[in-house]
Amino acid sequence: MADEQTDEMQVSKGGWIALGAFAGIAATVAVGLIALAVVVGTSDSSDAVASSPTSTVAVTTTVVTSSEPVASGGGTALDGDAGNGEALYGASCAACHAAGAVGVPGLGKPLVGSDFIDTLADSELVAFISVGRDPSDPANTTGVGMPPKGGNPSLNDADLADIVAYIRSLNP
Repeated sequence: MADEQTDEMQVSKGGWIALGAFAGIAATVAVGLIALAVVVGTSDSSDAVASSPTSTVAVTTTVVTSSEPVASGGGTALDGDAGNGEALYGASCAACHAAGAVGVPGLGKPLVGSDFIDTLADSELVAFISVGRDPSDPANTTGVGMPPKGGNPSLNDADLADIVAYIRSLNP
């Protein structure tokens, strides 16, 4: 009889240990999911404000008179790296504008042969990409918004200059 009680106690003790381990894992997963929801919720809310139809973004253009080289749009050319820009474009822009910048119908306009691209200076294109274009913008012909920095907030101005250099390389 004593042996039976010892066996039952071991089974019971093992069951409690397993239950405790399961509860610990479940609590860890729950805390992780809550933390993820807070991070995602925070980043989404800031992006939502920036891309909401009621937000207004102004792009200021400064005319620079200097002896520096000029871009096709007449402003100052930037010293971007087209090779790096191609990789950045592929990661941030190609989903809407397609590989080779030929555009995706109803989503992202073609950038190759674009009058818009040809008439803006490099610095103006960087400023435009930085803020994107709201769907309610009268110049938006697709009805689809372009998020700031193509939806990649980690891009800095040097990265955007590289992307512009890549786009320029497609528009000789």
